[in-house]
Amino acid sequence: MKKSFWLSALAYLLPTLPLGYGWHLVTFKHAYERLDVYRAEVILPLGLDSMVVQALIFAWMYPRLFSTRREDWLASALRFAGVFAPLAWSFTTLAVAAKYQMSSVTDFMMLETGFTILQFAVTALIALAQRGAPARSAATASVQG
Repeated sequence: MKKSFWLSALAYLLPTLPLGYGWHLVTFKHAYERLDVYRAEVILPLGLDSMVVQALIFAWMYPRLFSTRREDWLASALRFAGVFAPLAWSFTTLAVAAKYQMSSVTDFMMLETGFTILQFAVTALIALAQRGAPARSAATASVQG
């Protein structure tokens, strides 16, 4: 794997780990407790594993789907967020609200929507890590537009 891959994985992981922990287990801990959606003792290693998987997949996919040209980094970061934030939101917010019992679906959706927006605003760092890295496939040319 290239240096840009590992930098991208770290660019996702390093800010989102404390962001996720701080959002869910510190800043809005009492709001989530009122929703009665979490177990009494969250299993932190599973959350960490989830974020590592996300980081590795995003780092692998980014240069295959988005431009890595230096001058395109901001537009590519916005495209990345525009594709993956709604996808993540559908898994972490819509599907959870549909399946799990909670005291307020509306409050849960507002909290998780806010988190998803912030999370994918921060993941623009992946675009910075990928600036100047070689494109990985012909599909990249069609997405670069």
